[in-house]
Amino acid sequence: MQTYAFGFPRLGKNREFKKIIESFWKGEIGEKDLITSLDDLEKERISIYQNFVDVFPLAEFTYYDNIFDTALIFGIYKFKNFNDYFEYARGKKSLELKKYFNTNYHYLVPHLKKGIKFSLSWNKPLHYLNKFSSLKSKPIFLIGPYTFLKLSNLEDDFEKTFSLLTQSYSELFSLLFKKGASFIHLEEPFFCVDLDKKEVNLIVKFYKEILNTPLKINLITYYESIDFLKCLYDLNFYGIGLDFVKGEDNLRTIKKIGFPKDKKLIAEIVSGRNIQRSDIFSKVKLLEEIKKIVKLKEEDIYIAPSCPLFHLPYSLENETNIKESLKNKMSFAKERLHELNLIKRVFLKDTKEAKKWAKSVKEEKIKIVRPKFSTLSLPTKEFLKRKKIQKEYLNLPLFPTTTIGSFPQDKELRRTRLLFKKKKNPLKEYDDFIKNRIMHLVKKEEEIGLDVFVHGEFERTDMVEFFAQNLKGFLTTQNGWVISYGTRVYRPPIIYDKVERKKPFTSKEINFAQKLTRKPLKGIITGPITILAWSYNLTKAPLYKICFDLASSLNKEAKDLVEKGIKIIQIDEPAIKEFSPLKRKDRDFYFRWAVRSFNLVSSKLPSFVQIHTHMCYSQFEDIIQWIMKMNFDVITIETAREKGKVLESFKKVKFNRGIGPGVWDIHSRYPAKEKTIREILEKSIEIFGKENVWLNPDCGLKTRNWQEVEVSLKRMVKIAKIYRKKYGS
Repeated sequence: MQTYAFGFPRLGKNREFKKIIESFWKGEIGEKDLITSLDDLEKERISIYQNFVDVFPLAEFTYYDNIFDTALIFGIYKFKNFNDYFEYARGKKSLELKKYFNTNYHYLVPHLKKGIKFSLSWNKPLHYLNKFSSLKSKPIFLIGPYTFLKLSNLEDDFEKTFSLLTQSYSELFSLLFKKGASFIHLEEPFFCVDLDKKEVNLIVKFYKEILNTPLKINLITYYESIDFLKCLYDLNFYGIGLDFVKGEDNLRTIKKIGFPKDKKLIAEIVSGRNIQRSDIFSKVKLLEEIKKIVKLKEEDIYIAPSCPLFHLPYSLENETNIKESLKNKMSFAKERLHELNLIKRVFLKDTKEAKKWAKSVKEEKIKIVRPKFSTLSLPTKEFLKRKKIQKEYLNLPLFPTTTIGSFPQDKELRRTRLLFKKKKNPLKEYDDFIKNRIMHLVKKEEEIGLDVFVHGEFERTDMVEFFAQNLKGFLTTQNGWVISYGTRVYRPPIIYDKVERKKPFTSKEINFAQKLTRKPLKGIITGPITILAWSYNLTKAPLYKICFDLASSLNKEAKDLVEKGIKIIQIDEPAIKEFSPLKRKDRDFYFRWAVRSFNLVSSKLPSFVQIHTHMCYSQFEDIIQWIMKMNFDVITIETAREKGKVLESFKKVKFNRGIGPGVWDIHSRYPAKEKTIREILEKSIEIFGKENVWLNPDCGLKTRNWQEVEVSLKRMVKIAKIYRKKYGS
């Protein structure tokens, strides 16, 4: 029995990936040093694999994102050098960003124009095959053609494009075989979503062509179960990877239909998304059950993680502040590799270390209960009544201008905050520093001419981590970094006990800021679904129960802000769509408790308090009916990079609340363009009417610099004033 792993974090033990690339962006190193440094980092990553597992893929390392790399491999985009490469991520050629399935990882969305032709352009797999020639027996990583097309913006006919792309994959396989490759690791997570018969037939049809190759192809699926597994049995795959952690239906399916004798089973049995330490003996028991069902020899079964390991931090080795009793319940990515090795050793009758590892872990089957929840949604007439009250109370002009919450955080701020956290700065000195930053920001907001202010969030490291540090039941890490997109990283908190609010924790800075201005100031609260989605869970409590506890705590925080005179509360929920189950059958239950959680946060607040929510990466087409059940008065969304396309979703529901379509793509390194602001504003007025439209950036401004912030916000305010005159306000 062999071990098989994929997706080990490219970030590095000390975030070397981030530091190297950002040094290149700043011009501190050249392209030659960039390539050499990242190749060295990849050598180190591969050495980790070699220490623990038997099989792992080559060429899964990326300088930004593997979906984008696939577009480069097949000639959809071309680049002359790495400055040009990064232009597609953060420059003038910037592609749209979307969440990768229901995770907090983002990918660059390729745009496939009508009449697209594919050609082998950048042979990235060959670079790594040559670089690590001693590892030619390892599979070469590729994103599968079906997943690639489904995650792209496609203008042409899908079947026609799939056929053309299939031919290019066959050409690439032929070339790789000539250069000495023997295996392909082909990831097709889109096989795990709901597909109709026509889509399945297309997959079978074109995969028969792709698999007409001397290369051995391992099909890797993850995040859920496959509904058409039997159809894949007839295809010439060497091995099939099935998720037995999240995709529990995979076990039921193979019990029913068996597994082909001519294929290897890559049994994905340890979690790649949560950090709960595996009970090695429970996993072995599951593996024995699988082995009995599939009737394969041990050598035909591989032990693997349930999905790519980049959803986990690098290693627990750097965590010195977590109690041993809790640390012994966790595994990060490196520890997951160790677990795979332990499972294999137990099969070889070596149980000593496995017993020690699982000492504080007892895996129990939790019975899934799905109670029915009321969403606590308000009727439409209630929003209209509130709208009238708020108009008189806030007295805002047409096209109110605001920002999402955070403002630039420089090295001095991060250093001061860190020193305070390490107790090297006294509280008064730290408070004075934060107050000075807030005073400077409020003065800037006055100068720029914004209508609704924010306090800048200078005291907050991260929109989720800050809340976790101030709520009971959470712990946070020192170095538990995970990539969100590109070089952007965050540290997911860990829920280990019942969540409760200890004391008010947002009001000090927000109230201080409000006293500095007569303009209304937003109190910013991260919503319960986003806190839950971007955290790891060590408890056995159902997710909805944790979310309700979070909502109750945040409702107390909102009430406290209102008591202190805050008239606008923003509840950020960028993760509400992301956290949705992949399977349609599970979504209604999820959205009932998710919407209820949001509505609990804003419950029993006075009608004059205007509730805002912010949702970035807003793909609302299939969930707009649930968005409408949420009790907010104004929604701010991301629209700039895709030129307001998402606004079409709101047409279907006759949206008559306030909406702030983002007019500045803050993920680009360029300021807002007046042309883009006007285009999105015109489209919004046409759809929603002049009285409902706000102007704001796409997202928070924490990672931007002051120069581009000032330029962009001044342009936004200038356009708002022009349109007020145009509409006689």
